[in-house]
Amino acid sequence: MSDGQLVSASTTLDSTDKQRQIAILALLAVTLVWGATFIWMKQALDELDTEKAALGTNGVVATLVFARFAIAAIMMLLFFKKARASLGDKQIWQDGFILGILMFIAYLSQMIGLDDIDPSVSAFLTSLYVVFTALISSIYNLRLPTKIMILGVGLATFGAGFIQGPPHLTWGVAEFITVFCALLFALHILFTQHITTRRDPISVSTTSFIVVTLCSAITVFFLGDGTNMEQWNLIFSDGVLVPVLLLGVGGSFFCLLFLNMYQRYLHPIQAAIIYALEPVWATIYGLQLDMVDWSIWILIGGGALFIGNIIVELLSNEESPQLSEE
Repeated sequence: MSDGQLVSASTTLDSTDKQRQIAILALLAVTLVWGATFIWMKQALDELDTEKAALGTNGVVATLVFARFAIAAIMMLLFFKKARASLGDKQIWQDGFILGILMFIAYLSQMIGLDDIDPSVSAFLTSLYVVFTALISSIYNLRLPTKIMILGVGLATFGAGFIQGPPHLTWGVAEFITVFCALLFALHILFTQHITTRRDPISVSTTSFIVVTLCSAITVFFLGDGTNMEQWNLIFSDGVLVPVLLLGVGGSFFCLLFLNMYQRYLHPIQAAIIYALEPVWATIYGLQLDMVDWSIWILIGGGALFIGNIIVELLSNEESPQLSEE
């Protein structure tokens, strides 16, 4: 970073109670849409079984990731004048590169890991990003989280990891890759906190989207067949275009822009606990579409997540008036 710091994990903008409330609602909206991205990605991939067999699953997924972030980048440039103006700012590109690389490698490692392990194991290991966020924040700032934050982290990690049932965990390459993915998601949360309190969120969102788009395009050539137009045209296949548009507009443009705009008003650990609600909405959507089987673990995991968020919001200020105070 230009100021010589790796990341200031506890940096938040000075904010009023109303700004914090708006930020919490905005990030809750982000988790609602993120939960649906699971459905949209699955719908798109289910329509591409032939292409996956011919071109490779990883190449197809990389193409879809390319499309969703290209859509998001184009929308940023179309709708925001400051997004276009920021393209000449070297510092904005540097910060956007950091966020974009973290996002891209996290998505890629999650994709590779999920291909070889059970979804419940993937959910559990990925949920460790909540723990990693708290640990890195504490180590960097030489300060332990409050007791309420620790309880919230524990409940969120348990809820996200067990909402699909107890994971049957055996350690292998895919499991370690997924843990690495969780670490990257934690770093993304913390770097987002550091960058968006100092730079314009719209500008760094734009450059980070462009970075992910370019990295995904390069990956298509390595994991797929980038010289084959069929690889790129699969985006326009029947049953694929609409989910891809939803992923681009909802999952990338809306969610990541809101994340960059509003996370900075909250402590990064609290933000991580809110983000852990994503599998709750994904499970609810999956139940409605008969993509997920009902089990008591949905109530247990979902309940733990909601309780964790509620106690952090209601009790954290009583224990520590300024969560971000160093």
